[in-house]
Amino acid sequence: MRNIKNPFQYGGIVEGAAFCNRKKELTDLATAVESSEKLFVYSERRLGKTSLVHTALRQLTKSRYASAYIDLWPTDGELSFVAATARAITESMSSNAGQLLDVAKQLFSRLTPSVTADAEGKPKVTFGFNLSVQPGPEIEEVLTAPAKIAERGKRKVVIVFDEVQQVLEYESDMVERRLRSIIQKHQNVSYLFLGSRKHLIQKMFLDRSRPLYRAAAHYPLGPIGMAHWIPFIARKFREGEKMIADDAIQKICKLTEGHPFYTQHLCHALWELCEAGQVVTESLIEAAIKVLLDRESYAYTALWESLALNQRRLLKGLASEPAGVKPFAGVFVRRHGLGSASNSQRAVESLLNRDLIDRDNGSFLISDRFFRIWIGQRQVQ
Repeated sequence: MRNIKNPFQYGGIVEGAAFCNRKKELTDLATAVESSEKLFVYSERRLGKTSLVHTALRQLTKSRYASAYIDLWPTDGELSFVAATARAITESMSSNAGQLLDVAKQLFSRLTPSVTADAEGKPKVTFGFNLSVQPGPEIEEVLTAPAKIAERGKRKVVIVFDEVQQVLEYESDMVERRLRSIIQKHQNVSYLFLGSRKHLIQKMFLDRSRPLYRAAAHYPLGPIGMAHWIPFIARKFREGEKMIADDAIQKICKLTEGHPFYTQHLCHALWELCEAGQVVTESLIEAAIKVLLDRESYAYTALWESLALNQRRLLKGLASEPAGVKPFAGVFVRRHGLGSASNSQRAVESLLNRDLIDRDNGSFLISDRFFRIWIGQRQVQ
């Protein structure tokens, strides 16, 4: 058999042939960008927002669009926000290393740019600041840059702020306030805000007291439907001279609830276990699940032992009940020994804060699909 690389990707940006469907979402994003809309794209963690947006950006015609992707996850305040935004915009506008410094100086007169080499020897631009004053003017400069680029280059500009909920960790709401006041005036600039902690995102965009209240249209991203997973997974196995029936794929999707990260992860493990010419069976799927749970057993056990009793009971309830169950309802509270609806509410709030569960159409779900399976299989106390 020819040596074929495992076609299922997880854990990073999934692109190219490994990217499954999302055709409607890509069309919707293209329409939003063309209309220079401000859009907030939110979902659970690992649901593929970043992969989706990177795919959408790659499909833009370079002669008509300029784009910059800013990852806010590493930022911890206004200065790091300015640095991350300035760096991403500069690098997106520079076609080669020699242009980095010139572009940085042209766009950001209040910053002190320099070009250094990273660990791999590749050039990167960094920025210095005057630490003795408030960074308000610098924030304004980096936020007005996209409109200037659009005006000068006669192109539409797309700015992506990933993990935007990180700005809630800053000492003040200065970034939020400047974002609101500056970007609402921009023409020919589209803004995509990506977020993955829905309870924090709702605080940012739906709380009337926050500066970004209703500042962007909402675009919730859900799991990938089974109708799209079936042909995608079947084709990948078939190309590797392995066989998998539709009912086996349906079982996989039921276990992962169509979540891209966990579906790709499980299929990756299953691919490794399945030999050329072999048919994927239910026992092989169970073996793949065992491999994955064994790898995470120590971490899951440590996590479980760190939880309070009512938190464990609520998780056991969510793991064993059908989707959409109401954890504050009397029947759920009694069945799972929570004592009262208020106990269940406190358990939910603490688990939300730890990102162990997420809101789901009036109910809640366990974010880590493999952790849910682990809980269900072990019936731990």
